[in-house]
Amino acid sequence: MGVELLDLSVPIATGMPVYPGDPEVEAVPALTVAGSGVNVLRLHLGSQSGTHVDAPFHIDDSLPRLDELPLSRFTGPAVVMDARGLPPRTPIGPELLPGGLGLGVVLLIATGWSAHWGGDGYSAHPYPAVETAKAIVAAGVRTVAIDALSVDRTPPPGADDFSLAAHRVLCGAGAVIGENLTGLDRVLDAQDAGCAIDVSLFPIALAGADGAPVRAVARVDDRAVLV
Repeated sequence: MGVELLDLSVPIATGMPVYPGDPEVEAVPALTVAGSGVNVLRLHLGSQSGTHVDAPFHIDDSLPRLDELPLSRFTGPAVVMDARGLPPRTPIGPELLPGGLGLGVVLLIATGWSAHWGGDGYSAHPYPAVETAKAIVAAGVRTVAIDALSVDRTPPPGADDFSLAAHRVLCGAGAVIGENLTGLDRVLDAQDAGCAIDVSLFPIALAGADGAPVRAVARVDDRAVLV
């Protein structure tokens, strides 16, 4: 195989799932070749739409904004945590954390919940427990991404137990958080095969932002098999 690039992003499209209360997404023609000689889309979306990263500023005005973070925070060698097969809205315990974590490592949390993208069950995802978030920070990791709507529990409609506990631990340590990734099963397979894996989560350059959409990509190299 050699080097393979795996797209871990969901497409931006009108009506796509968003976190409850976030702006709805609309991507519609603003100009057309027939009418104006060119095709141009008009976009309406929130900074947390689709596959995106959260800057620490997302949960605290005193923490760094997106453009205050080094580009190195959005890329690095990846390690995947296999948290698949858990029941809905289950906390993910620290016992599932893989080895190999450390400064500069991107931790990908594979819940398998991307299979529910676009369905009613997508918001009922598992999520890292506070103890897990603390263990991640203690290991030196400052980039964490998950194939689910949030690293915290998304309450069911009508519930009043909203919490950002894992966000506060991770962002309070200066970490960036990626959410709504997809296709992490393929990255797990590559990890199990011993391939070298690097991930990039580069956001669009929104000035002073709390976060932004990203094109999440894994670079898998089976010529550099890890031992």
